[in-house]
Amino acid sequence: MKKHFSDLALFGGPASFATPLIVGRPYMPDRTSLMRRIESVLDSGWLSNGGPMVDELETKVAQRLTAKHVVAVCNGTVALQVMAKACGLAGEVIVPSMTFVATPHAMQWIGLTPVFADVTHADHTLDPESVERCITPRTSAILAVHLWGNPCHVKQLQQVADRNGLKLLFDASHAFGCDCQNRPIGNFGLAEAISFHATKVMHAAEGGVIVTNDDTVAERCRLMRNFGITDLTSIDSAGTNAKMNELCAAAGLTSLESIDDVIQHNQQNMQAYRKAISGVRGLRLAVPPSSERRNSQYVVVEVNQQEFGLNRDGLLQVLRAEGVFARSYFQPGCHNAAPYAGQAGHQPVPMPVTERLLHNVLQLPTGPAVTKNDIRRIGQLLETVHQHAGAVLERVANDDRLGLVPDAA
Repeated sequence: MKKHFSDLALFGGPASFATPLIVGRPYMPDRTSLMRRIESVLDSGWLSNGGPMVDELETKVAQRLTAKHVVAVCNGTVALQVMAKACGLAGEVIVPSMTFVATPHAMQWIGLTPVFADVTHADHTLDPESVERCITPRTSAILAVHLWGNPCHVKQLQQVADRNGLKLLFDASHAFGCDCQNRPIGNFGLAEAISFHATKVMHAAEGGVIVTNDDTVAERCRLMRNFGITDLTSIDSAGTNAKMNELCAAAGLTSLESIDDVIQHNQQNMQAYRKAISGVRGLRLAVPPSSERRNSQYVVVEVNQQEFGLNRDGLLQVLRAEGVFARSYFQPGCHNAAPYAGQAGHQPVPMPVTERLLHNVLQLPTGPAVTKNDIRRIGQLLETVHQHAGAVLERVANDDRLGLVPDAA
């Protein structure tokens, strides 16, 4: 255990973790099961175009989510785009800025205008009051994000959408395996898009699905993912190539087999982090406890610089030197990133909560590769950094390369 600031790796001490702990390290599914499925695909000669692995994955995901329709596609971003096109969106779509840039990019890429609204401090998801202030005659939809697996304010957002004649969609990329109102996420709004990227709690190496209980939306999604082709040669409408291949579906099916074990491990890690961080002033676990099921894939911490003694970016530098490769999602915020920064119409309302979070939150490693003992050591490290924050700042105050000078008030 490191007890003095001179023990820290930033000042020449040995790193706490020789093998870095990484946020989003992919969980590797059972190799025997995966290879058996891959061999089945290779033996069949059916690699793409709606094969049996994709069909099975769609069926099993639909069963798990108790949803009527699941449409598998090649990745989560394309899932957002096909979903938006199938739902007939036009003009402006209200989204949070506190999200991965794929959310607004997916809308911009298909000719829609993403308009950014603020989030709530409690769960970092879209604020219904902020959304309502963003609505204009050009608004066609709300695209909310279940960030960190925290369910959005579904009921209030649906009320806003209904009052204003808007469609409500969800980016559920973080939320596979999570519940809202005692129902699996995937059953809300007109449709929801889920990512099966390698960093997600359940993955297909690369892939995604669109989940909907609307027959018409589901049929449009199926047509659009395959060029709008209805049979061998007939074309019903414009579409694209969004199909998931059989090898990715095989990976998805194998990952799905172990999803409950992964979620259980994540939940145990989350409890370990609650204990490890509870005694460190200035750090708050930003994922609220819940009686409903969560996948606990993201351990999100808010850093109060005045209480902790270092700002978020300073703490990131210290942790990374120790082999704890924490992250600072989603700096600088979508509204501050190209191509949206400074462009009229993208940010019609102030976003004080988003701006604060972008400077204060970090994500700590979890997943099956992280143990309770790792988390205990991270907690001890955080306590040591807090106790010696003043000495750390004094030591590096004139070294701009380290980025530990406190933020301006």
